[in-house]
Amino acid sequence: MLEPLAPYAAELSCCREWPQREMLQELIAARGVTNERGEPMRLVAASSKRESYEERVYRRGELQVRERDWHDLFNVLAWLTYPRSKAALNARHFSALMQELESGSSAEASGRPNRSRVRDALTLFDESGAIVVSSDPELIADLRAFRWKKLFWGAREHVASAMRFYVFGHAILEKALTPYVGMTAYAVAVHAGAEFMEAPFEQQIARMDMLVAGCMTEVDAITTPRSLGPLPLLGVPGWWAGNEEESFYDNAFYFRTGRRRGKAV
Repeated sequence: MLEPLAPYAAELSCCREWPQREMLQELIAARGVTNERGEPMRLVAASSKRESYEERVYRRGELQVRERDWHDLFNVLAWLTYPRSKAALNARHFSALMQELESGSSAEASGRPNRSRVRDALTLFDESGAIVVSSDPELIADLRAFRWKKLFWGAREHVASAMRFYVFGHAILEKALTPYVGMTAYAVAVHAGAEFMEAPFEQQIARMDMLVAGCMTEVDAITTPRSLGPLPLLGVPGWWAGNEEESFYDNAFYFRTGRRRGKAV
């Protein structure tokens, strides 16, 4: 699950103590990470400024990072790994916020605790998202139809050659430190040719980053939490020792056959 972060996490392996913001900032600067407006990203201390988290990122490239916090550290690593997707996601989030403010429907304007379905969906993807890429539309169909045992067990070898899974959300990345049965991401699935599957891993990450960034510019993409499909991460072949046994996929509580009524996702 953490493999995409490895090139940047390795830069921190020399630290005897928790990596300070200054060190993380050096990685961000060396990578040339910017927001969607082209502003270089700057790591700043968390504050109680009136501007929202997303607004600070979009307007000034300020990414709030708390000291000694796994959640925020993984967010920085996600920006390093998926810079285009993260910037595009932030821009979409900011645009949705501005539309709500103009209409007076936002939580900020109305004093209500609720956000729009669009912003809920974008936050869900940012925190708990995953990307699935496959060269076989039938595998994507099985994924979307919750045919987990058919996909992960019956088509196990084919999945290994024709499907790739990437954890995007930094909350899920944090959970990957201590994985547990029930651990679920919410995914977008995209089709790619066989050449994607055969490319070196770092090229796959770069290509996938561009695909997801492009998806974020589509107004009908990720409009509600239900735009994202649940992905039981421990079912992915090779990600959990327990899934080497067929019976693992008989856990109906984890590998659900559909969405629960009354739930957002």
